[in-house]
Amino acid sequence: MEKILYCKPGEIEGKSFEIIGEELQKRGIVIPKEQEAVTKRVIHTTADFDYAETLVFSEHAVEKARQLILEGADIVTDTNMALAGINKKVLARFGGEAHCFMADETVASLAKERNVTRAAVSMEFAAKLHKPVIFAVGNAPTALLRLYDYIQDGTFLPAFVIGVPVGFVNVEAAKERILETSVPHIVNRGRKGGSNVAAAICNALLYELGR
Repeated sequence: MEKILYCKPGEIEGKSFEIIGEELQKRGIVIPKEQEAVTKRVIHTTADFDYAETLVFSEHAVEKARQLILEGADIVTDTNMALAGINKKVLARFGGEAHCFMADETVASLAKERNVTRAAVSMEFAAKLHKPVIFAVGNAPTALLRLYDYIQDGTFLPAFVIGVPVGFVNVEAAKERILETSVPHIVNRGRKGGSNVAAAICNALLYELGR
């Protein structure tokens, strides 16, 4: 039977990250310093070490994302679950706000009228914020595909894309399209991801700045 570790409530997270560091070392995985906080927080959220191999960061991605937050960029998610998980208090400290337009009645109406997903339409609403936007997509590949179309036709350029939708239909293809662009990004290759992963990446960026 595995030994029980007795930790004070305030020590549990620190102990978890200590275990993650030990596990990575045992596996011979060395994470670049700039990417370490993000990757470890995703592993902490999921208990899945595959993310150490599948998370893809564009050049200086973490530095660019943090700079955007410092300059007051907003974050737009594709689910209310991701929105709920983001530390909005730290984001607000720098003048940013978190949004999710998925429950908006106009979004739902337009999606039904056009026979497209609400996620795709919600990206249109996000494009009208008239300020730099970090997109945190953890559920809907159609959101990534809509952003890709915007980038390709020059209609709208996202400031940053966190592309980690989970699933089977168009998930991998949508992620690969974002990887083809010059937009700064953090993308998880493959089928894994989720709203919790999108929120974890946002929080990893925010917590470092919050300190």
